[in-house]
Amino acid sequence: MMNCFNGIYKDKVVLVTGHTGFKGSWLTLWLKELGAKVIGYSLEPNTNPSLFDICNLDEDIVSIIGDIRDEENISEVIANYKPEIVFHMAAQPLVRLSYKDPKTTYETNVMGTLNLFEAIKKSDSVKAIVNITTDKCYENKEWDYGYRENDSLGGYDPYSSSKACVELLTNSYRNSFFNRKNIDIVSVRAGNVIGGGDWAEDRLIPDIVRSISSDTSINIRNPKSIRPWQHVLEPLSGYLLLGSLMIEDLKKYNEAWNFGPNDTDILSVESILDIVIKSWRNIDYTTGSLDECHEAKLLRLDISKSKMKLGWKPLYNVEEAIIKTMEWYKEFYDNKNIDIKEFTINQIKQYVNDAKKNKAIWSEQNA
Repeated sequence: MMNCFNGIYKDKVVLVTGHTGFKGSWLTLWLKELGAKVIGYSLEPNTNPSLFDICNLDEDIVSIIGDIRDEENISEVIANYKPEIVFHMAAQPLVRLSYKDPKTTYETNVMGTLNLFEAIKKSDSVKAIVNITTDKCYENKEWDYGYRENDSLGGYDPYSSSKACVELLTNSYRNSFFNRKNIDIVSVRAGNVIGGGDWAEDRLIPDIVRSISSDTSINIRNPKSIRPWQHVLEPLSGYLLLGSLMIEDLKKYNEAWNFGPNDTDILSVESILDIVIKSWRNIDYTTGSLDECHEAKLLRLDISKSKMKLGWKPLYNVEEAIIKTMEWYKEFYDNKNIDIKEFTINQIKQYVNDAKKNKAIWSEQNA
């Protein structure tokens, strides 16, 4: 796998903020397979179990437990380890939690990002920043067509609003500071990401998995809501592709990018539930919202720009993504002899092999 992305990551020092989270753990594993020297900076895992803990990722990387709101600490980490590429994932990522604790959401997502940018301003090592935001940063008008990178930013709930703020902050620092220092920064926006090892609260697949594993009923809040569903490796391949391209050609990619599924894989919550049940086992569930928190009914991304300008494309349709996800959970819960870390790495390798078969540009580089 080291030849992927033109071998750019081999022996590179890469900082991943939020490395103990679900997406951060998958990214960390992939970067290690690519030969990178990974520095992780994050709070302790916020779920039990967590992918980070069950894969013992602290044994494979420099793992620093710290708060992105601590500017002095993150500045010291960057000064000491001198990363060349930064993937910024540290965030409060949950919509419903943002209603309960908006202050922490804004402090973490906005001021935490500001702290990171200020630390990078002082650095002579950082060349590329991939800032992971969300599809929810757009002003959601529940259009039938996907949002493009130049559509209006907004955000109804505190989480979405905070990420729109981060997008504005990113653009400001790009123009005001990073361009002058020859530091490339992109923002990347993805939709509903699924995959093994996610146990976050108030997320559909983790809620279903908890219900199945404990043989309890589940409430599906908004079964008719439509979302862009994709396996976690899909956007990560886009993030890694951008990071590699930025190192090779600074300034060419210095903007925002969408990574989502094809239009045929934008399904309702109810449809996803049906596929999950077919791929594992039946569960009891009820429907209806338990509170008055606003949740978007329709949200989709236009990924034309990433396809045309990056040569990136999604590989798995939604059913394949769910099957891969449920295979992971079935192994974790039902196979007591499984080496789940090795199984996770093998899913990454299988994804890379599938990318080569489908002639995904990043998998063919230098291969």
